[in-house]
Amino acid sequence: MLIVLTGIDGSGKSTAARALVDAAQADGKNALPLSNHAGRRSMSVLGKRLGIRWPRRLADIVETNLRVANVLISHAWASRSDGLVVMDRHLHCQLAQRTAKGLPRGRLVPWLMSSLPEPDAVVQLTDLADLRDAYRAMPEYPGFVQLAADSTPECV
Repeated sequence: MLIVLTGIDGSGKSTAARALVDAAQADGKNALPLSNHAGRRSMSVLGKRLGIRWPRRLADIVETNLRVANVLISHAWASRSDGLVVMDRHLHCQLAQRTAKGLPRGRLVPWLMSSLPEPDAVVQLTDLADLRDAYRAMPEYPGFVQLAADSTPECV
């Protein structure tokens, strides 16, 4: 089973992923947590140190390449797992970021999403209005499972 967690930074994705994996393992099941970061935080720190602000398009290119590489690696690991796989972020996050920044969806990321194994559930943890609206505008959104970002790990 593949579960993907989406949402803004700090919404509880990593906490929820750990809780899901811990609960499955406590029940004696195989569970694998995987993370698909895009390097946004590292780019922000580097930009501050250098005293620069990354051009929006350049930041998107770097983030997209890192996210795609991480997602492909995670799917390779997931294909070897016979239990629960919980991915913290996925390509959905990159598409929502693009929409929130006024950038086009492009062709590569949507094509890749349609080519990779479909998650059993995509769970969104966010309440930030612009990203919420960006996720809701995605054609994949009707299949997402809604979960309040302030839910306890036990509820998740």
